Amino acid sequence: MAKKVLMIVTGAQQMGDHQTGLWLSEYGEPFSVFEKAGFDITVASPEGGNVPLDPNSYEDEAPDELEKPVNLLENTENLGAQDPSQFDGVFLPGGHGTMVDFPNNSAMQTILKEFAENNKPIGAVCHGPAGFVNVTLSNGRKLVDGRRVTAFTNDEEQQMNLMDQLPFKLESSLRGEGAEFTKGESFSDYVVTDGNLITGQNPQSSITAANEFADLLK
Repeated sequence: MAKKVLMIVTGAQQMGDHQTGLWLSEYGEPFSVFEKAGFDITVASPEGGNVPLDPNSYEDEAPDELEKPVNLLENTENLGAQDPSQFDGVFLPGGHGTMVDFPNNSAMQTILKEFAENNKPIGAVCHGPAGFVNVTLSNGRKLVDGRRVTAFTNDEEQQMNLMDQLPFKLESSLRGEGAEFTKGESFSDYVVTDGNLITGQNPQSSITAANEFADLLK
């Protein structure tokens, strides 16, 4: 039986005045890794339907090898309709849109709580860990409390000149919920694996994070 992976992508197009969306490589590269591994992939978003790509994440058009995953973005599944027990792993690509529609999403919280408590693989890259914010487990602890994680850093946000558009600082929020946050050089490939929780720091970390996640799932 093929392993089933749920990829949760943002459907948000705006962050403050900034036009954003899903970051193409953080979704397309892991999708390709999972497809090569023979996984059965479902792509869902908080509202379902069409998912916008961040215009800064590709040139004039998405590269041909990502045609299949990009086509799936035209009509994503609704996250609230997904049954976590039907999946073996969950993976959260980034893009600044996640900062808007990932935290406090009840379907996201239910799925991540269930995965964490059943020790099933959870992967996220760049701003994907925005989905971890405010997820509380049955024992009252936060999902990231005492866990080693990484994500897009405050330094990297500063270098993108988007600090004033952010609804919150992702690194600071994860630290505030008890995460042992570590990071590599800005915009370098850096991945942290803590048991069944795999996080990548930025777009440069997408393939490494996806490969580690795939190895865990196999």
